[in-house]
Amino acid sequence: MSKTTQTSETKDTSPAVATRRSRTVLVSFLGAVVRKMGNWMPIAGTVELLTQAGLDASSVRTAVFRLKKRGWLESETRSGVRGYALTPAALEALAAGDEVIWHARQPADLGDGWCLVNFSVPESARAKRHQLTAHLTSLGFGNIGSAVWVAPARMLPSAQRAIAELDLTQQCAVFVGDYVAGQDLAAMVRGGWDLDGIDRRYRAFLAEYGAEADRLATAAFVDGQHAFVTYLSVVDHWRKLPFRDPGLPPQVLTEGWNGPAAVHLFERMVTALEGRALAHAAAYWSAQPRPAEATDTTG
Repeated sequence: MSKTTQTSETKDTSPAVATRRSRTVLVSFLGAVVRKMGNWMPIAGTVELLTQAGLDASSVRTAVFRLKKRGWLESETRSGVRGYALTPAALEALAAGDEVIWHARQPADLGDGWCLVNFSVPESARAKRHQLTAHLTSLGFGNIGSAVWVAPARMLPSAQRAIAELDLTQQCAVFVGDYVAGQDLAAMVRGGWDLDGIDRRYRAFLAEYGAEADRLATAAFVDGQHAFVTYLSVVDHWRKLPFRDPGLPPQVLTEGWNGPAAVHLFERMVTALEGRALAHAAAYWSAQPRPAEATDTTG
């Protein structure tokens, strides 16, 4: 039994948790596999592949149905096989995350300065205020004061887009400039971001996959299903990490920061597994669905 399989079996298996995990793994599957297969997936083959990855069939079908309602998937039959195609909205959303997920944020140059966002959103628009806070957090901004958020200067265009999308331009002030005096910069950064938490997640990634990467480097043969399951696990685990990392200048990071080592490990794992994983998945695109799997209950 693989390490990945053992881990999945020890997790909370309640229906709500299973459905949530299926949704996140399915999104990883769409980005890392389905797009490389022509932006279409057979429902029966998808269910079988994701059950190999430790999910249960019913939660996979529920996740597919919810992504269809969200506008990410649309029904499409190819060669008599029922399946789903990725919509333009899904492709746009997946592409937007690629630069962060597949090309993790490189440390910013301290000399480029900082982007500062200050906003004053009335209580009547509290929902939008929370949305803006969530957007800024996901972009890697840190909170250094009441309604004051900061990130490396390169995040200016992303911040402007987030503000405009929420129609909050008139409630926000955005600046770009250097930090010149006052509170110690490194101390301010530690207060604005949970660097210990980010680094802890990087360490967990290294601990989870370091030994497997070494094993793959010397393995004479790698089973296709093992490659697929491990590849999907790696991508699903990794894709959440760079969004938390603002890509801060090295001068303000803690000693022994594990980000670069984690990026290197991710790249090693993808290089070792991607080709074999996609070859394994491709068989489920060309094969006719099995009778027991032919009924699509997701609508």
